[in-house]
Amino acid sequence: MSTPVTRRTATRAALLAAAALAVPAARGQGTPLRFGVGLFQPDKDRNDATYRPLAQHLAARLGRPVQLRTVDSWEGLAKSLANGETDIALMGPWGYVLANHFAGAQVVSTILYDGKPEYFAMIVTHPGSGLQTVQDLLGAKGRGRSFAFGDKGSTSGYLIPLHFFQQQGIDPEKHFARVLYTKHQAIQTQVTAGQLDAGADYNRNRNAMIEQGLIQAERSKVIWQSAPLPNDAVAVREALFQDKAFVQRLQAALAEVGPLLKTQPQLLPAHYTGFVASDNGFYKPIRDAGLATGKLAPK
Repeated sequence: MSTPVTRRTATRAALLAAAALAVPAARGQGTPLRFGVGLFQPDKDRNDATYRPLAQHLAARLGRPVQLRTVDSWEGLAKSLANGETDIALMGPWGYVLANHFAGAQVVSTILYDGKPEYFAMIVTHPGSGLQTVQDLLGAKGRGRSFAFGDKGSTSGYLIPLHFFQQQGIDPEKHFARVLYTKHQAIQTQVTAGQLDAGADYNRNRNAMIEQGLIQAERSKVIWQSAPLPNDAVAVREALFQDKAFVQRLQAALAEVGPLLKTQPQLLPAHYTGFVASDNGFYKPIRDAGLATGKLAPK
């Protein structure tokens, strides 16, 4: 569960969390909805603070308390949605496809970034690595280097770059001397510091870290970028998806976010401009990559 800001007593903390994350009983009746959000920000506290306004908006529109929960790995969020610990999730595309494949979770909307429902995976290095192009990384210059993937539930940090390597006939575990799996923010931080030769990331994370002053643009050199990928999904567990009236209310509440950003910009982080209704078919490129890499078995 997400952790509220520390207070002098646990009781006061619990009361503050309840007030912040749920609609009061007079306004929102019924079983609380558990809203899981991936770790889009550098840490859980910042992630909670960032997505709390969205949770409050959903609670007000759906007429039910909404409990916000940051899950610190994409794989973990997919599992929590699949096993019923989470009702609604804002999650990466690969995590959604896993939850859909194994437990029937269903996407209802896709988040927009600068007005678009798509983003890009990328491979980054640093200027001192001697790697000028992705072919350098794939060839003799890249052999024996260090490379970082995101966790194995990440689309841009794992699935898509793995698929790319396999298409080039490269087994990363054999080609690189050291392969690690970590968080996107850590990949950029370690690559730009010269602690890693290269790593996988995505354009939204890189842009945000540069804008926030967490990394220097000139120290993060992009040597490969994927084709456009479907953006993060808002998905619901299978049983909840059967309630069509609820799904329509949820989609309508999410569609309101875009227009509301003019008066309530805190509803989403910078560059995120709303949501658009979506369906499972939009995530076919991710499913195809999962099948191609052997990470999904055909049904």
